[in-house]
Amino acid sequence: MNTAAATQRFNGMPSALATCWPGLAVTGAVAIAAQFLSDHYGAPAMLMALLLGIAFNFLSEEGRCVAGIDLSAKKVLRIGVALLGMRISVDLLVGLGAGTILLLVSAIVATILFGLVAAKLLGRGWRLALITSGSVAICGASAAMAIAAVLPKNEFSERNLIFTVLSVTVLSTLAMIFYPMLAQAIGLDARTTGIFFGGTIHDVAQVVGAGFSVSPEAGETATLVKLIRVTMLAPVVLIFSLATRNVGPAGETGERPPLLPGFVVAFLILAAANSFGLVPEAVSKIGMEASRWALLAGIVAVGMKTSLRRVLDVGGDAVALIVAETVFIGLFILAGIYYLGHA
Repeated sequence: MNTAAATQRFNGMPSALATCWPGLAVTGAVAIAAQFLSDHYGAPAMLMALLLGIAFNFLSEEGRCVAGIDLSAKKVLRIGVALLGMRISVDLLVGLGAGTILLLVSAIVATILFGLVAAKLLGRGWRLALITSGSVAICGASAAMAIAAVLPKNEFSERNLIFTVLSVTVLSTLAMIFYPMLAQAIGLDARTTGIFFGGTIHDVAQVVGAGFSVSPEAGETATLVKLIRVTMLAPVVLIFSLATRNVGPAGETGERPPLLPGFVVAFLILAAANSFGLVPEAVSKIGMEASRWALLAGIVAVGMKTSLRRVLDVGGDAVALIVAETVFIGLFILAGIYYLGHA
């Protein structure tokens, strides 16, 4: 097809699609490249997507890709979060037992409260505290993107999101490497190791990698525990949305998020449908795969919208904050394991 024919066909598209298509195509292509690098070199796909996105930051500043990149960073990303609901079912809760579920819920609440206190002591704002502690407490990059979508915006919102996604991905990768050695050193058995990994490592992929590197039982338990943490995404995002609707420093005029974000409603509906067996297994698998790709394209777009220089400006105290939150949830889960008699 020659250039003239391609241009004519492109101009024949509906105006909205014609406006967004170049940016959507670019984010999709970069997401595929990120997955390729992950599959062939073992690097986390989210990390590759983020770094490649940052490298193409210039595309979001001007030109034909701007509208599509913006759409990927918002709508496509939220679709990915909503589709996570297909991973959730009541059977997951029943399989773990009340004591372990209570431990996980307590760890999530305690980590978020710890993050707020630690941020205040470090002189950082509550927005950064909520997005870092929420991502550490629940499910890493996915939680960071969902929480960022409902928090009132300011000039640091995109920088905080990129910093958090980058940090939790790196910390998850380090945990995947070192936590199996730690579990062996302190004498945890396979089931307890799975509870520790699933309750502390941020991203699902790294939880699975760490668990199955120890044993099949540890891997299955870790995955189950992690999905219970993912279940908490919707209620935590809803609480954050309600708590921050009318909160903000004097003089700020950030956009007010909706009372109940549409992607949270979709998450809950899909989780309920899956729990009642209304989602066929084949559809569930397609939905989970679509969620993974949507999140990957979304984080590519978020990377494109933020410059590396702005991310580096976040400061060492922000790094100290998210590392402290990671250490806190690790110690909390270990203490709970010993208290419940799992170890």
